Amino acid sequence: MPEMTIKDVERIESILSEADFDCQLELEAGKITVMGPSDIISSEVSLEFASQLRNWVKPRRLGRVFDSAGGFILPGGDLKAPDVSFVLRDRLPRSVRYFGTLVPDLVVEVKSQSDRLAKLRQKIKMFLDQGVKIGILIDPDELTVTLYRPNQKPILLTNGETLTIPELLPGWELQISELWPPVFEEDEDYPNQE
Repeated sequence: MPEMTIKDVERIESILSEADFDCQLELEAGKITVMGPSDIISSEVSLEFASQLRNWVKPRRLGRVFDSAGGFILPGGDLKAPDVSFVLRDRLPRSVRYFGTLVPDLVVEVKSQSDRLAKLRQKIKMFLDQGVKIGILIDPDELTVTLYRPNQKPILLTNGETLTIPELLPGWELQISELWPPVFEEDEDYPNQE
């Protein structure tokens, strides 16, 4: 089978769209992968991280934050869509109606129920090898956040600890415990809805 290209991905997406089939495709080493939906916990954790990041970035006009639908064409020709990504403003002053044709500064992968940690670590390593400055792996099963930088030992953070990324986001802090979905007790009263 010949290696697939970005143009092939675009053609397949067009055909699937015309058939009213909505899915996300990634391209790696000439092979197309169909990305299925995530479980709701990983989705909520991803949204919480993206919200906290965007709430810091946007008013300071530091750059752009993207969710898992934002695809990036990497230097080797792969098309990848991290769960959350961030690009500094001087690297992407304007958005275009196409995939990003640059390497994000920050990528975040959130382990879903069907993901394997080894494969996610490989994906983050691939991003770092392509020029990403910071990679983050969030594991909702273990309630951990692992911070990756090129040529450095990973840093494991747990509840009670704070994530900071001073080289990209000076002053930003995220309490690890804030990432996890709330638990509502059955006998808990609803707030007054007046």
